Amino acid sequence: MVARVICFAVIFGLSAPAFAGEGPTGSDVKIMSFNVRYGTAKDGENHWDKRKEFLAETVKAFGPDLLGTQETLGFQRDFLAEKLKGFGVIGVGRDDGKEKGEMMALYWREARFEKTDGGHFWLSESPKDAGSKSWDSSLPRMVTWVRLKDKLGGKPVLFVNTHFDHIGKEARLKSAKLIREQIAALGKDCSVVLTGDFNSGEDSDPYKALFHKSGNDESPVVDSFRVAHPKREEGEGTTTDFKAGVNKGSRIDWIGVSRDWKVVAGEIDRTEKNGRTPSDHFPVTAVIRR
Repeated sequence: MVARVICFAVIFGLSAPAFAGEGPTGSDVKIMSFNVRYGTAKDGENHWDKRKEFLAETVKAFGPDLLGTQETLGFQRDFLAEKLKGFGVIGVGRDDGKEKGEMMALYWREARFEKTDGGHFWLSESPKDAGSKSWDSSLPRMVTWVRLKDKLGGKPVLFVNTHFDHIGKEARLKSAKLIREQIAALGKDCSVVLTGDFNSGEDSDPYKALFHKSGNDESPVVDSFRVAHPKREEGEGTTTDFKAGVNKGSRIDWIGVSRDWKVVAGEIDRTEKNGRTPSDHFPVTAVIRR
């Protein structure tokens, strides 16, 4: 039996972006962020080969229009691309900007969106240099982005995906600031969607650097989950260790959206089968509306 547990709330009177509190419509955009756990990890019964079909089923059950994955090796990127018929995909390895290392792969539903531009930058003092790292980062970390034309009209969408370092405290903060700067530069005249595993909790400096006001400047994105659920609760952790059930740890996987979107829903998808989850992170999802 597959169980799906969804977090959902209805609120009113928020400053933009508003929380609509209605059911989805045909023009809504469904977003998923999913750390899929790198496929060569020695995970025993939770090895990629034993859970990849379950993971693909979990993605398709939600039916995203935009999907950002983290810890994605090339063969995992290609597996999901094969399973997700009608999706465009972009993703390169963080070690060399080609096929070596984990990817921040992006997928978009081509019936809705058309890619007009795309690229990558590294979370370092030399963001154009593939494989570069700075500060106290333990590994090269990067961002993949695409600019998409919405076939239903409206502003183009800048879709950004990342994975912050798991050790470097300074690196996570500097990475958040760099992404905020790059969103402002790359996303002029765009609506924005940001997905990722940020390895940071909601009280952290990287979270504040991304979502809080800086001087007189509003952040270009807001935390879609917190818009949908303004009151923090226990059990919002997004890591799983492949075990089903609520996690009382930190919510480190986020979906940020620009203020011109209305947040219809924000969820932590706790899909499980026989007590196991499809990855060591829960996917997080959002439904947004212009």
